[in-house]
Amino acid sequence: MTDFLVSLLRGGRAGTAGGRSRVDPRRTRHTLAGHIEAHPDFLSAHAPGTRSLMVYLPPGYETATDRRYPVLYFQDAQNLFDGARAYVPGQEWMLDETAERLIQAGDIEPLIIVGIDHAGAQRVEEFTPSHDETRGQGGGADRYGRMVVEEIKPFIDAVYRTRPDRAMLGGSSLGGLVSLYLGLRHPEVFSALVAVSPSVWWDRRFIVSFVEELPSPTGQRIWLDTGTEEGGTSLGDLRRLRAAFEARGWRHGHDLHYLEAEGAGHSEAAWATRVEPILRWLVPATPAGPSEASAIPPAASAPDPRSVP
Repeated sequence: MTDFLVSLLRGGRAGTAGGRSRVDPRRTRHTLAGHIEAHPDFLSAHAPGTRSLMVYLPPGYETATDRRYPVLYFQDAQNLFDGARAYVPGQEWMLDETAERLIQAGDIEPLIIVGIDHAGAQRVEEFTPSHDETRGQGGGADRYGRMVVEEIKPFIDAVYRTRPDRAMLGGSSLGGLVSLYLGLRHPEVFSALVAVSPSVWWDRRFIVSFVEELPSPTGQRIWLDTGTEEGGTSLGDLRRLRAAFEARGWRHGHDLHYLEAEGAGHSEAAWATRVEPILRWLVPATPAGPSEASAIPPAASAPDPRSVP
């Protein structure tokens, strides 16, 4: 495999293990916790340019070699794990710190978290499901989705001990919008969707109409939330989206979780406070015996997508 892997380990060991070079982040300005592996310069046949994938591996991953893990794919990796890479320096979701704490306490099921870097200037284009004529942009979500579904997920399933049947997708703001759209388009791939402060307003509430046109519930669990101080039409928009899901058969407290975070704004700091309840909802702690750990056969090997010309 030509992929270059960088593992950043909190208080990490020098040298290499399993062909993966390791760097002690105490010698940098990074704020990573636990075992994070970076796959830089991921090349796609469907999305322009390259981007990094940041992969969080749970405690025990290297020793429990017979165990396979659910995977949460999340948009905007720059803001999830590392304050040095965040849009607002120092403001990150602390997804790694929170997952480490909850897993070590036995409060959630161990999981793998894959952060997908956004494409910078192309973020709006990639994260929107329709072309908004009033803004003169958008509509690249289907191409972005092909990268996620046809390239990134097979790559992760081939490299790591995943449970391919337990893939989840999430994001915030436009990342929440694209996660809902792509997830609902691919219920055979993603079992749960997380939309944190999603941009429901995009293109005259395109996503509300999209949900209203679904023929029936998809069998997926869905998390919807917003802050009460995000401003504009965000609160009313999310209530309309919740009503659309309920009209199609989703039920709050069953396969739909809805939250209005009192006093919360539209920021990484606000979203960081919701990481713990999101993880507790997605992967609550369950007894996991040897039979469960080995129930899913190894994923079929996949070609390295970086080799696409």
